[in-house]
Amino acid sequence: MLNPVNNTHPSADITLDFRTQPESYHHWKIHCDGPVAELIMNVAEDQTAFEGYQLKLNSYDIGVDIELYDAIQRLRFEHPEVKTVVLRSGKDNIFCAGANIRMLSTASHGHKVNFCKFTNETRNSIEDASQYSGQKYLCVINGVAAGGGYELALANDYIMLMDDGNAAVSLPEVPLLAVLPGTGGLTRVVDKRKVRRDHADIFCTLEEGIKGQRAVDWRLIDEIVPRSKFEERIKEKAEELGAASTRPDNAKGILLNPIERTETDNGLTYQYVTLQIDRKLKNATLTINTPNTPCPVSLDEVLNLGDTFWPLAMVRELDDAILHLRFNETSIGTINYKSSGKHEIVKSYDQFLLQHRDNWLINEILLYWKRTLKRIDLTSRTGFALVEQGSCFTGFLAELLFATDRTYMLEGQLEGIDIPAPTICLTESNFAPFPMSNGLTRLQTRFLGEPESLQDAKQLIGNDLDAQMAMNAGLVTFIPDDLDWEDEIRILDEERASYSPDALTGMEANLRFAGPETLETKIFGRLTAWQNWIFQRPNAVSDKGALKKYGTGSRPEYDNKRV
Repeated sequence: MLNPVNNTHPSADITLDFRTQPESYHHWKIHCDGPVAELIMNVAEDQTAFEGYQLKLNSYDIGVDIELYDAIQRLRFEHPEVKTVVLRSGKDNIFCAGANIRMLSTASHGHKVNFCKFTNETRNSIEDASQYSGQKYLCVINGVAAGGGYELALANDYIMLMDDGNAAVSLPEVPLLAVLPGTGGLTRVVDKRKVRRDHADIFCTLEEGIKGQRAVDWRLIDEIVPRSKFEERIKEKAEELGAASTRPDNAKGILLNPIERTETDNGLTYQYVTLQIDRKLKNATLTINTPNTPCPVSLDEVLNLGDTFWPLAMVRELDDAILHLRFNETSIGTINYKSSGKHEIVKSYDQFLLQHRDNWLINEILLYWKRTLKRIDLTSRTGFALVEQGSCFTGFLAELLFATDRTYMLEGQLEGIDIPAPTICLTESNFAPFPMSNGLTRLQTRFLGEPESLQDAKQLIGNDLDAQMAMNAGLVTFIPDDLDWEDEIRILDEERASYSPDALTGMEANLRFAGPETLETKIFGRLTAWQNWIFQRPNAVSDKGALKKYGTGSRPEYDNKRV
C-alpha cells in the first residue's frame, strides 16, 4: 500500500498505492453470515502509512481508509447476498477516536486536504450503497466515537449506542484542535440528522461529547441499548434493516482481483487505461482504450467474465489512476482525457448496460461509473477532453467530455493520418444514470441557462456527430482544424501551466457545480474549502497552534482577530 523506500511522514514525497485486498488488510475484517455482514474496525497501532505516530484507540490514517474503501467495494461486488452491513469496533470500550492527530500535525497541507477528500468520498460510498444498492449499514458504537469516528457513524443508516455510562459521540475538533470535522460531520449533523442549530452548536463545542438519552433526544443517534442486550438488539435490527433491502437473495458475487499495472517514472500502463506524464508541461494524458471485440450478448457470459468485463475492469483502472494522480503527482496540474477504439464497440457495451440495469451486477457497474465520474469532478486538476481521430467518446465514455473544464474536438483529419474524422455519440447514458454531486446530470448542469439546448441534445441520441454538429449543439468548446490542432493544444497546455495552481483550483471548483446545493456539494464545497483555509491558519498548524500543542499539556496560543 505504501512504497517502503519513502516510508516517512506525510509531508515527505511518498508513493501511496490504493490497490489492496482482504488478505493484506491490517485494520479491517469482513465477516459474512448470509444476509448480514460485519465490517470490523480493529486498527493495528504500528501499521501506519507513515512514520512518527501510532494509531491508538482505533484512530485512522490514509492506510486505514484505503482498506475501508476497498472493503465497501467488495461488499457490493463480491457479496450481493449481503443486505445489512454491521459496522463495529473490534476493540473493547472504544469505537473510533477519529483521524490520528499526530499524523495530521506533521502532514503536509496537501496531504491533509486530499486525505479529507478521500475519506469524504469513502463515506459517501456507504450512503450510495444504501440508497442505490439496497445494502443497509448499521453502526453499533460500544465506546467513544470521537471526531472522524462519529463522522464514520453518521454515514450509516442507523446508529446504535451502548448505554453504559461510557459510550458517547462527539465532534471535538473546534475546541480541541482549532479545525473542523473533516469528513462531513457538521453537514450531516444538521442536514441529514436534522439536529437543531442550537443543539448542534453545543455538541460541536463540547469536548466530552454526549451520551445516553440526550444523544437520542437530540437525534445524534437513533437508539441506546444496555450492554446486557446489545448483541441481541444488533441482530434484531440487522434483520429488520435487511427485510427492507432490495439486494438479491441467491445471486453469486464476482471476485475483484488485484489491478495489474506497469509503472515507469513518467506514467502507468494498465490493460485498458494509460497514463502518460509530461513533467515539463506539468500535465498528464489519460487515455481509455476499448477491447477489440463487442460486448457479450448474455448476462451469463458477463457474470462468467466477472471483473474482466470491460466497463468494470476499465473503471477500476481509471479510478486507481485518478487516485494515483491526486496523492502521488501533486505537481501535475492538467489532465488531458483521450479515448481510443471503435464507437461500435462502446455502443454495444453502453446498450448492454442500459438494457440490463435492473440486474444487480450491472447496476453496481453503473454506480461505480457514477462514483468515479464524481471523483473526476472533485479532483483539483484542470480537465481537458481531446477528441481526435480514433477517439470513441460514446455514451458513458462521452460523459468525460462533460466532466472536463473544456472539450477540444478536431475538425476533419490531420494530414497523413488515414483515419476517419472524429465523431461523438450521445446515448441515454448521458441523460440520467450518472448525476453529479449537485443531483443533476452533466448535460443538465452544462445547459442550466439554456434548457432548450438540453432538449435539442436529446434529439441527437444515437447520431454520430462530427465537429461542426457537436459545436452547433453546444457539446464541445472549440473545433480547431488540422492546421491549428497541434499548436492550439500545445498553447493551451502551456498557458494553463503558467497560471497559479491555487487560483485555478478555486476557480474550477466554483465553476463546476452550478445548480442546486445538496448534502454532497455542501460537504465538498463548503467544508473542503473552509477546511482547506483553516488547515493553513496559525491557530491550527503553527508551532503554538492547537494541532501541534494537542497532548503536550500546554494550551495553544490563538490570534483572536476574526477574519
